[in-house]
Amino acid sequence: MSDAQALDHAVAELVRRTRFPVAFGGLVLDGAIHVTSIHGARTHSLEGLVVEEARGLGGRALIEKRPRLAIDYRSARSITHDYDRAVLGEGIATLFAVPIMVSGRARGVIYCGSWAEAPVGDVVARPAFAVADELSSELRIREEVQRRLSRTHGAATPAALPAATREGLRESYAELRSISALVADPAVRARLGRLEQRLASLSNDAAEPPLELDVRLSPRELDVLACAALGSTNAEIAATLNLKEGTVKSYLQSAMAKLDASTRHAAVVMARRAGILP
Repeated sequence: MSDAQALDHAVAELVRRTRFPVAFGGLVLDGAIHVTSIHGARTHSLEGLVVEEARGLGGRALIEKRPRLAIDYRSARSITHDYDRAVLGEGIATLFAVPIMVSGRARGVIYCGSWAEAPVGDVVARPAFAVADELSSELRIREEVQRRLSRTHGAATPAALPAATREGLRESYAELRSISALVADPAVRARLGRLEQRLASLSNDAAEPPLELDVRLSPRELDVLACAALGSTNAEIAATLNLKEGTVKSYLQSAMAKLDASTRHAAVVMARRAGILP
């Protein structure tokens, strides 16, 4: 799943979750927003739109790093009208632009539009902010995964991974699990799950044949075991996952039983050999 596909999913969610009939968006490339995803449009006027920094509603949202609204887009005086042909050509009257912030940087902008003037209060804006936050989280995770992978310096096989890189992958995996537990959207969680599987496979030791186990750990058992693999105590795991310490102990014991391991360390080793953990 590429960044562009993640953006397209978010734009589709805007139409589904908000009261706006048309939504579009783009990621930043060379200082401009390149619109690649459009949902609900009645014309082709928005296709291929490129919005420069500080220009139009989206360009202002991009440099100000905050949402911008034009209830009556045609007469809005606080923005430039470089893109009227595209926006008004679609018949949009009210336009709402939300920047996608990743680590303090605006990575893109998503827009909601309506063909009639429409007020935008909390009830309308909240779903748009939620979609933007979810896309921001996914892009941030993807950036972190790529950053960690770049440290391998083009290693040919997982066995060539330096110990520090392997440990970094494991830390990223544990953090990814904790973030995934907070995401309610099933589609986003599924995509995060695929990233988790990729991380787990990258750190497998090619020198050792994988262990075939008919074991299925629950999501929480996996969360707890991933934290335990980093050497965290039960109290630290409980604080990380917002669980009670006794609950953490129960999940660990259950995972150990399923993996036929007498200690948490042995459970981690078994899970890694089976490709369940990185």
